[in-house]
This record gives sequence, C-alpha cells and structure tokens, in this order.
Amino acid sequence: MVVFSRIFPALATSYAVQALFALVFVPQHNEKYYDLGGAVGFISTTFVSLYYPSLKESLASGKFHGLAPLSSFAPRQLLLSAALGVWATRLGSFLVQRALKAGGDSRFDEIKHQPANFTFYWFMQATWVCVVGLPVYLANAIPANAHPRLGMRDYVSFSLFAGSFLFEALADRQKTAWRRRKDAKEHDEQFISSGLWSLSRHPNYVGEIGIWAGIWGLSTSALQTPYFPRGTVAIAAISPLFTYFLVRKLSGVPPLEKAGDRKFANDPKWHEYKRNVPIFWPWSSARE
Repeated sequence: MVVFSRIFPALATSYAVQALFALVFVPQHNEKYYDLGGAVGFISTTFVSLYYPSLKESLASGKFHGLAPLSSFAPRQLLLSAALGVWATRLGSFLVQRALKAGGDSRFDEIKHQPANFTFYWFMQATWVCVVGLPVYLANAIPANAHPRLGMRDYVSFSLFAGSFLFEALADRQKTAWRRRKDAKEHDEQFISSGLWSLSRHPNYVGEIGIWAGIWGLSTSALQTPYFPRGTVAIAAISPLFTYFLVRKLSGVPPLEKAGDRKFANDPKWHEYKRNVPIFWPWSSARE
C-alpha cells in the first residue's frame, strides 16, 4: 500500500493520457498515432513521478514557486528519467513515422473499427506504460536526499542501458536503410539478413530487453532504502521480465516468425537464414 500511494499520481497520469488519445482517435478509427500515445504516456508519467512530490509540498504550503530546478534531484533520478525520456522519444518518433509512411498499422486493421476493443487497447497501453516504467516511477518517489550515491552497480547498469539503446537504434536504422534501398530497386532481397540482423533475427527486441534491464538495475540501490518495504526491488523487476515476455513470447517475435514462415515458405534463403542465425540472443544455439 505504501508503494502504491507513492506512485499513484504517475499511474493515474498514464491512464488519463491514454483516455485522452482514445477520445480523439477511437471515433476516427485512426490507429496511426497509437505509438505516439505510448511515447507521450511514458514521458508525461515520468514527468509527474519526478515533479509531483515537490509540487505537492508547494501546494501544501500555499505557495507555488515554479518547478523545482534539476539540481534539486538526485543524479540517479535524473539519469533514470532521462534514459526513459530518450528511449520513448526515439522509439515513439520512429514508430509513428513508420505508421504514417505505411498509411496505418496492420495490427489494428480490424480492431480500429470496433470501438470497444479499440478503446481497450488504449487502456492496455496505459497498463504497459505503468508496468514497464515502474522502476523509474518508484525511484522518483524517493526524496533526493535519501538516494544513495552512485556506485559501480549504477555505472554498469547505465552502460547496459546505453549499449542496448544503441543496439536497438542501430538495428532499426539498418532495417530502415535496407527497406529504402529495396524500394529504390537497389536490391531484390526479400528480408534483411545483414548487419545486426546477421547476429539475431530480432536484434531490435534484444536491445529492448537490455534497455529495461539496465534501467531496472540503475533503480535498485534506491529501492533498497527504508522508504520502501523489502521486496520492492523484486516488484520493480517486473519491468524487464514483462518486456521479455511481451517481445519474446507474445506480441513481438512469435507473430513476426509466423509471418515470415508464411511469406517465405518456399524460399530456401529463408530456411537457411533460420538455420544459421539465432532467433533471439546473438551467438546462441536457439535457431528455431
């Protein structure tokens, strides 16, 4: 209950933002801005989690002196909030541009014409924002002066985040460049198998797992302070675990693999690619 009360304003913001997007785009049957809603949800929720404690204190005193300066926050809070903000901005803009260029998102071809189901998906996105961003919201709920000093665990975790962020961004960039060359008739390859895509069939998702594992690791020292009950670190670990489940077992890898098997069923190069390149972790033996 203590944990929930500290992060409730941030979680409420997540659902409020998605409700607003749903009010605008469900009647329009417009799914092009679904990923924009996710990015805005993460950024706004992080902002509230960072500033709400100081705003609450100002309102309680009856005087509002503006937003607290960045120097009033702990370095860990700033690193976590910046990491989530940079990730959300980069991935959100990439996905929105892709949807606009494609004229929509095929995941919602039928759902967008079903108002109740389409609305449900917006609120599921709010839940995703709440669960995945949990380490950041929890760490931001702790007073800055209660945060431990940055240590080796924090530096290693942030390095994992940064390396994984670059890995994901490079994978997306390589596929975008490959698709652009294909549209320009510069090659006739049916699927990308070069660059990071020669190490894993889904390198962007590998990067996604590393990003959230790094963010969780960066939050752990703060979550072991007396401000939260024992076990909060484990609760926050839901973030990378849930991300792994989504991309590896549910909405990421499985449908893409099935689509590839259907589309390239008679292409020997596809079957060779599957035999030689791991389905997920680079250099692993898990090919199928």
